[in-house]
Amino acid sequence: MTGSVDLNADMGESFGPWKMGDDAALLEIVTSANIACGFHAGDPDVMAATMRTARDHGVGIGAHPGFADLQGFGRRRLALAHESLQNAIRYQLGAAQGMARSLGTRVRHLKLHGALSNMASEDEALARRCYEAALTVDPDIIVMVLAATAQERAVRDLGCNWVGEIFADRAYNDDGTLVDRSRPGAVIHDAAAAGARILEMVREGAIITISGKRIPAAIGTICLHGDTPGAVDLARAVRDSLSAGGIRIAQFGPGGRKAPYQPT
Repeated sequence: MTGSVDLNADMGESFGPWKMGDDAALLEIVTSANIACGFHAGDPDVMAATMRTARDHGVGIGAHPGFADLQGFGRRRLALAHESLQNAIRYQLGAAQGMARSLGTRVRHLKLHGALSNMASEDEALARRCYEAALTVDPDIIVMVLAATAQERAVRDLGCNWVGEIFADRAYNDDGTLVDRSRPGAVIHDAAAAGARILEMVREGAIITISGKRIPAAIGTICLHGDTPGAVDLARAVRDSLSAGGIRIAQFGPGGRKAPYQPT
């Protein structure tokens, strides 16, 4: 059981006049924000506005890079050459850092989005390539990983700063990966059920899968998808459930590092 946990949400995913999610409301609940970098969602104006609001609320800012797939919202699996993929990560992180600096704040962490994240949760070599690319831009960045997956194995091997994440609104397979969104029950919409489920996971220090299996996990942060219908109500329910259960809500620190990361 942990005494405190961070709450994060994916956001900044609107595009021009098209609005996705209620970022302003979520930023009053979460302690960290994963902000789209313009490839799978978002644009420069949305990024600036989201970062500004996060800064004003004392919410930690993270870059949320994904595939260049606006139409598919980054949820379609793409096959990219290794160098192209790494440059896409560097490009998106650099854009986020530049915007943050212009607003007098900084990017604390990085979290992969959508299909790229799912692929990296299954393939340690792919995860390592993505994270190495980010670390060449910022060796001190905190990498947010899907706990108990290939992503975690990659950061442990790299020896970089990292934090383990679980999802409040997604069901888990018995190998620790997320149930495919096309399957019934993959996305959890019941706010009360999500709150109780997350409290149980945090208390046990384990992911509870769709079959009831327990997978021990280093849980440092809990994700609430900003694009999920009812996301704000679900976020409040999760926060209230954790607080009522004696779990303190606090931004994660730079834990996980074994030694200073050195690019190869």
